[in-house]
Amino acid sequence: MARRITGRSHGDPRTADTRAKVKDDYRPSRDEILRYIAENPDRAGKRDIAKAFALRGDDRIWLKDILRDLQDEGVLTKERKQLARVGALPHVAVLDIFGRDGDGILLAHPAEAVGTGEPPVVSIRVSRGGSGPAPGIGDRVLAKTFPTNEATGPAYTGRVMKIFEKRTDAVLGVFRILQDGTFRIEPVERRQPELIVDKEFQNGAKNGDLVEVEPARASRYGLPRAKVLNVLGSLTSEKAVSMIAIHAHDIPHIFPTDVIAESEAVKPATLDHREDWRDLPLVTIDPANAKDHDDAVFATPDLDEKNPGGVVATVAIADVAAYVRYGTALDREALKRGNSVYFPDRVVPMLPERISNDLCSLREGQDRPALAVRMVFSAEGRKLRHSFHRVMMKSAAKLAYQQAQAAIDGVPDEKTGPILDTVLKPLWDAYAILKRGRDGRQPLELDLPERKILLKPDGTVDRVIVPERLDAHKLIEEFMIQANVAAAETLEAKKQELVYRVHDAPSLAKQESLREFLQTLGLSLARGAQMQPSQFNGILERVRGADNEGLVNEVVLRSQSQAEYSPKNIGHFGLNLRRYAHFTSPIRRYADLIVHRGLIAALGLGPGGLTQDEAARLEDVAVLISGTERRAMAAERDTVDRLIAAYLAERIDDRFDARISGVTKSGLFVQLPQYGADGFIPVSTLNGDYYIYDETARSLFGERSGKGYQLADRVEVRLVEVAPMAGAMRFEMLTDPKPLPGSKRSFHKAKGRARASQSRPGSRGRRR
Repeated sequence: MARRITGRSHGDPRTADTRAKVKDDYRPSRDEILRYIAENPDRAGKRDIAKAFALRGDDRIWLKDILRDLQDEGVLTKERKQLARVGALPHVAVLDIFGRDGDGILLAHPAEAVGTGEPPVVSIRVSRGGSGPAPGIGDRVLAKTFPTNEATGPAYTGRVMKIFEKRTDAVLGVFRILQDGTFRIEPVERRQPELIVDKEFQNGAKNGDLVEVEPARASRYGLPRAKVLNVLGSLTSEKAVSMIAIHAHDIPHIFPTDVIAESEAVKPATLDHREDWRDLPLVTIDPANAKDHDDAVFATPDLDEKNPGGVVATVAIADVAAYVRYGTALDREALKRGNSVYFPDRVVPMLPERISNDLCSLREGQDRPALAVRMVFSAEGRKLRHSFHRVMMKSAAKLAYQQAQAAIDGVPDEKTGPILDTVLKPLWDAYAILKRGRDGRQPLELDLPERKILLKPDGTVDRVIVPERLDAHKLIEEFMIQANVAAAETLEAKKQELVYRVHDAPSLAKQESLREFLQTLGLSLARGAQMQPSQFNGILERVRGADNEGLVNEVVLRSQSQAEYSPKNIGHFGLNLRRYAHFTSPIRRYADLIVHRGLIAALGLGPGGLTQDEAARLEDVAVLISGTERRAMAAERDTVDRLIAAYLAERIDDRFDARISGVTKSGLFVQLPQYGADGFIPVSTLNGDYYIYDETARSLFGERSGKGYQLADRVEVRLVEVAPMAGAMRFEMLTDPKPLPGSKRSFHKAKGRARASQSRPGSRGRRR
């Protein structure tokens, strides 16, 4: 029931006269607020809730306090300004259909874990007369979910938006023939068991083949058995490790014949609906081994007397929308892939080579269609105005980052020498001005070295390097950021639907966790609901040059929310920008292609613009491409882990310098800075004491000695076990435990917290 306001309650600032006037007003109970959020997942922001319950003035302040209390208690979570019950399904979720109920209605579970305990059951509703195939048992679907609010039966109903490709119960593994002639499947997932294959189920697999297998029901004794379904390739060939990730993450990597045929039939774009910019000396600056070039840049001083010291910066981007039209086979395949995926040994492109490496690649000296933005900046780096143009361009030079930087540093070559004064120096002058604007904006400035794996011809690791970060890299990055901002601003001004690139501020829970960690290092982070990137930058500046600089940067990164795509704008916290959209890589990202189509439609730049049908689907598309981006990141990370594990497999018993990158009840995660690789030390292998986990201090400490190990500690470890195909490594601790920071009083408080934790089910330490 709602609570009638009849008297002055705790925290109610109203006077008696005010209360008398509103005695008929109602404030919703906590249960009513939670019920509204559950029933309206897409309208669960603070303003939505206030409007639903007709709350005004002081009642809105009261509501804000209630919602904060519910978040602090762990009842609610907040994402993109929308509140949801912790453990509740998101409004749009990926579901696996597992069966039917007594009435024949399909039932599904969420594909990913939601909270703790049993996964919720979703009743799948299929509309009659709908187009396309109907979902069935075993399908994976994308669905909008709605809570049922019924005491019995499924907790949610789901309306199917998309059916993914058929899912099977097959798992990946490496086929091995042992010395005794028996067959085994070596797992490629860390938690996957080893399997036995009987000869009749070998299906032609040879030693070292990557295979799909169907596990049989596990027997009471011995290893479970399996049969080989498909042979995917040999691990003795090049690119085998990335193939594991491609199959494990269901990444489409073979273009259908109709897509290839459509791409081959495309004719080069003409000057129709375009300005002729072929005389403008735009240049591409990319990695030396880049095969496609989707952005080109140019800059010149602004000759307008009203803008002294200003510059005009131009960014031209490949006009992919000229070739990839909505609803075609090319477009459907690009959306299905969502983005290109980059492995150390291969690229899985979003578009066929005919489009990505030929017609849309801004090749030196060749006519290419582009969508360009011309931006005018003041001497202080403030953007004054911008304009978009659909053009035909001709790249004046194809340059590598190191090549362009060397020319600026005084070592030009045959290609950069002739354009040094006319093209390169004006670009660097413009970058100096844009950098002033960036410095004033104060985006989050994380300093995390990006390691690059160099491979031998056979696809194995040669060495791991940290490439130097040049001003040439920063120049292109800042030009692209400003072009992305201009795209979002133009589409907003034209009231054209678009997909933003959004990045929410860190949640209150993550802020508090980071604050507790920083306190263990003697650092403090101010409290406040409206955190700014500059506050994190202040912390990072304090540890610059210190031993724990890298770790603090990583922990700050982990505290951040994940960037994603959305038709609803909440700004970009990390870049400290109010509006931001991806525009500069349409060859590699479907989100950028949507923005290109939106600009073409909004500005009347000819054919290939965003259609009304496409605009109506942007919410669903944003969910899909955010998912494909996360899929690509996971596949890339898994591949690097497997390559490094295989590289170090020959170094069992070697000692390594490491640092503790994670602390759990089960043990310590350690990172080898030289390789960027992670491994695990089980708590059961830590000798000499009974180790207790202190979550607040992020440490394991000995019950008797009080000594232990803490996040960020530098230690020496020995490599004792490697599972290359699973990308897993186990280490042994060689460094003795140390006294932990803080007084005896804080130690005993930590011990008390840990003992209280261990009194709950599922918490236990280890003794050796």
